[in-house]
Amino acid sequence: MKITNISLPETSLLKNIPFDYMDSYSVDINTKSLTIDQVGKSFFLASPEWVSALLQLRNKVVGIFGLKTGSNKSDKQRLIANFKFEIGERLALFKIFDKNQNEVIFGENDKHLDFRVSLFLDKQKNTLTVSTLVKFNNWMGRLYFIPVLPFHKIIVPVIVKGMVRQLQGGDIP
Repeated sequence: MKITNISLPETSLLKNIPFDYMDSYSVDINTKSLTIDQVGKSFFLASPEWVSALLQLRNKVVGIFGLKTGSNKSDKQRLIANFKFEIGERLALFKIFDKNQNEVIFGENDKHLDFRVSLFLDKQKNTLTVSTLVKFNNWMGRLYFIPVLPFHKIIVPVIVKGMVRQLQGGDIP
């Protein structure tokens, strides 16, 4: 499975949002029978345990500084199964900002930075693209992102691979 770093898709809902950092990772996948809700659920289920452990550590550290953290819900599978991916709905730290049949946008606004994640199905090209946009709100956001970026560049392709495995395996309802 080859994951390619590409530009933001031209028809992405994120296209006109200002940002300070952006990346997009694309992978070939049979999109014919996939729904955007299945893709969204796969994103939240695809993290390996070591990524979940890093996020828990992040939440403990940034909570000290008053930044937003995700919830510590133990029944992740049930929460995700019941999640509807409707605009305004929340799952842990992530709020759904926009959605159409081929893309869902989620993220968060915080005092140091705002971020958006796009899960984009291109049914013409049979690709899945995961894009991240970050807008710094102050110097604290820039400082925060320095140690986060190397981990981000490792974690996102790992999650994309996990998403493809789940989606191709039919594990997502």
